[in-house]
Amino acid sequence: MLARLCLVVLAAWLSAAPALAENHFVRDQDEYAAALRVVEAGDVIILANGEWRDFDLVITGQGRADAPITVISQEAGKVFLTGQSSLRIGGEYILVTGLVFRDGYSPRGEVISFRRNKDDVTSNSRVTEVVIDNFSKPDRYESDYWVGIYGQNNRFDHNNLVGKTNKGVTLAVRLDSEESRNNGHLIDHNYFGPRPVLGSNGGETLRIGTSRYSMFRSETTVANNIFDRTDGEVEIISSKSGGNTFRGNVFLQSRGTLTLRHGDDAVVERNVFLGGGKDYTGGVRVINRGQTVRDNYMEGLRGEAFSSALAIMNGVPNSPVNRYVEVAGATIDGNTIIDSRRIGFNVGADEERSASPSDSSFANNLLGGIEGESFLEVYDDVSGIAFAGNVVTQGGVADELGDFTRQGVAMERAENGLLYPVDPALSHLGAPRDLDPVTLDQVGAFWYPKPGNDAVFGGSGTVTQVAPGNDTLVAAAMAASDGDVLELSSGEYIVSRTLPLGIAVTIRGARVEAGAEGAVPATILFTRPYLFELREGGNLRLANLTIDGALAPDSVGNSMIRTTTYPIKSNLTVEMDGVTVQNLEVNKSFNVLTLGKSALADRVAISNSNFVNVTGTVVSAAAETEDFGQYNVEYLEITGSNFASIGGPVADIYRGGRDESTFGPFVNFSGNALADVGLAATNSSGASVNLHGVQIASLADNQVAASAPFRIVHTVGTPATTLTGNQFAATPEFVLQELNYDGDHRAARSGNVFAEEGAE
Repeated sequence: MLARLCLVVLAAWLSAAPALAENHFVRDQDEYAAALRVVEAGDVIILANGEWRDFDLVITGQGRADAPITVISQEAGKVFLTGQSSLRIGGEYILVTGLVFRDGYSPRGEVISFRRNKDDVTSNSRVTEVVIDNFSKPDRYESDYWVGIYGQNNRFDHNNLVGKTNKGVTLAVRLDSEESRNNGHLIDHNYFGPRPVLGSNGGETLRIGTSRYSMFRSETTVANNIFDRTDGEVEIISSKSGGNTFRGNVFLQSRGTLTLRHGDDAVVERNVFLGGGKDYTGGVRVINRGQTVRDNYMEGLRGEAFSSALAIMNGVPNSPVNRYVEVAGATIDGNTIIDSRRIGFNVGADEERSASPSDSSFANNLLGGIEGESFLEVYDDVSGIAFAGNVVTQGGVADELGDFTRQGVAMERAENGLLYPVDPALSHLGAPRDLDPVTLDQVGAFWYPKPGNDAVFGGSGTVTQVAPGNDTLVAAAMAASDGDVLELSSGEYIVSRTLPLGIAVTIRGARVEAGAEGAVPATILFTRPYLFELREGGNLRLANLTIDGALAPDSVGNSMIRTTTYPIKSNLTVEMDGVTVQNLEVNKSFNVLTLGKSALADRVAISNSNFVNVTGTVVSAAAETEDFGQYNVEYLEITGSNFASIGGPVADIYRGGRDESTFGPFVNFSGNALADVGLAATNSSGASVNLHGVQIASLADNQVAASAPFRIVHTVGTPATTLTGNQFAATPEFVLQELNYDGDHRAARSGNVFAEEGAE
């Protein structure tokens, strides 16, 4: 009856089980409940292939080391828990394997819990080759864990956790009871797959402990896992307890760091961090006492500050448990950090975080930054760190670090794919040569595919020609599949209904040769308050089009593109290239793009486009006003475009609060022309560009005439704003404000010209 045995060890257990052990093959939840009532040590419950919907799967009992109680799928990967399903494990010596959670979400606070309830916590149990795939709650800000580990000596291995989009840790080790401390858990050979940017605190992939219980030891080992594009927030791993070990893990293009946030005596060794040049990719952030960071390899990391390749933080004197305990007794030895943007000492130093590291050592590290850029930076006193035997191959070094040797080092890749010095005399420096990074085929359930790097747009390869006319575009859009391209020929397209998009689609006009006789662009006119509504899975690219709002009705909240009023789990992308938008003026606040509550765009990109006669805002990303650090867009790029007679701001971005757990928003506003922008009485910001709480912004080489000023409000962290080479006529100077920083505004300004006053 067993169609497959997932693991060799399971086969051994079954063959060695007592003669009276039974296999219970169950086809539905009633049969499962009956089997659970009689299950004993050595028994196996086999779930029949198929969909198990709304299944509150509970397993408990007293197995033995040589005879566990087992729940297994009939065939690996063919038992699907869907709808509102979850797994709770109690008792002792329990094994669960072969399940897939998808197409739903847990009705509880966890998808998989290593306890049935607070009185039945499992120990000596194992979950292996189980998949949780996009099993997120519908509202991105409703929190849960995908896995909660309690008890003692449990193992979580060879599982796939992919695509968590809602708030809450992907996997959490809980220390909220005495029986769950000093636990000896092993978390190994798992595939932590892509986790998109959350746009809020609470997007950690793995956390051990919490601030409240950080004075306790967990003694958990995290080994040989892969973290692939786990971008939820600044902390990929958050260690918030004592005595944890992180060994042999690989981080692939993952934004953030392995953060020793609370708790002492962690060991971080033999891990590999490969950033691939991706923004905000980082390595290890060191806080607290007795931490050891040794024999790690880091390459291609582009983070700085909290997401540096290595960030040794300042602490708070006599810190409460929920803040920053000062670094003391840290050992940072034998690491290779190359082609990376930043190593920071005393990171976060401010009036509160004024305690510098003490009794610490930094030795025999091989370090290489980016040529021509600052690399090793110091923000406070480093006299409490003993430096010895460190070599820097390139990148700027702070004057305080005079003990570092500067020299060119020839490097070559070894069979393990990592770079090492060619010169044998330098073989003692940096990461050891016997590193054997775990590979994708060694982690996760071998029978379940891992996600690739598919392009957002054009992935299907299908291009559909659409003729002008009434609702021809509607028919084509409703029939489109994910990744399709709809190509519009010259002429008018009347759209009489809102187009709901739950797929990635490109709508582009055919190229029209300049000066061609009778040539007109493809022009879309719409008769509803919204032309496009982006829903779950929706992504939109517009190119070589004219969109005209002349036929739109006079309705409150008109917008050419808006997100649905329901929460959207997935992040979205909107692009416009060579687009003309005109006549959005039937009422006083007609927007081009409105990103609403519980929606986050990974990227909004506007290039080579023209906007004229718009009464509202071009990009409105200001719906998250509760000041919890949440926001609506990660990357906003507006380049080479023209804006005339725009009532509101071209860009209205809001990120409030003082949370430091996220990276964005990032804004690039360059090479644009603005005339008569932001002057409508309905524009409450009083700005032509309004950036509140944006972390990184570049506003450069714009031409602005007879418009409202640029307004920049810094809220938290170390925001980096540059205002360079902008030309203003009949436009007020910048409105600059710092909410949580004493001193002049930190925006870097140069080469900006105001017609009335000349150059700065």
